[in-house]
Amino acid sequence: MLSENIRAMRRAKGLSQQELAVRLNVVRQTVSKWEQNLSVPDSDMLLALSEALETPVSRLLGESVAEPEADELKAIAAKLEVINLQLARRRDAGRRALHGLFLALCAGTAAVFTALRALGSPYLDWDLADPETAVLATAVHGFEWLFVRAAPVILIAAGVGAFLTRKKG
Repeated sequence: MLSENIRAMRRAKGLSQQELAVRLNVVRQTVSKWEQNLSVPDSDMLLALSEALETPVSRLLGESVAEPEADELKAIAAKLEVINLQLARRRDAGRRALHGLFLALCAGTAAVFTALRALGSPYLDWDLADPETAVLATAVHGFEWLFVRAAPVILIAAGVGAFLTRKKG
């Protein structure tokens, strides 16, 4: 059975014994012996033969390979469609969460900036002779100084992020 299958598949591919032997890196007589059922290829050579003839090993050995039924393919397609929908929903939920985060960052930056503007640096009127008050005033001033310089960058970055994550369509 193996010998007949090798011969039939070699001929179906339009290969001579010599061409198949070259692909397998063996001599032509080896292919001839396989086809005359005088010898059989070892397992490694059987795999190489399978690759050279572009056919499964099981088909070379004479087993029939069952083709998937149309119903099986439809079931697989339906499962893949469900998986794709779930992935799309997850991706959409992630995008919405990121969009919300960017919008919250915009709103939070604007709120803190507005609050700092409305307060007008009250720590300047504090009695800085007290060490604890001086440390607190320095911390508040440091935060204000850093925030005022970083706020435009944060606001622009969050705005761009919100724009890029918006729902299209």
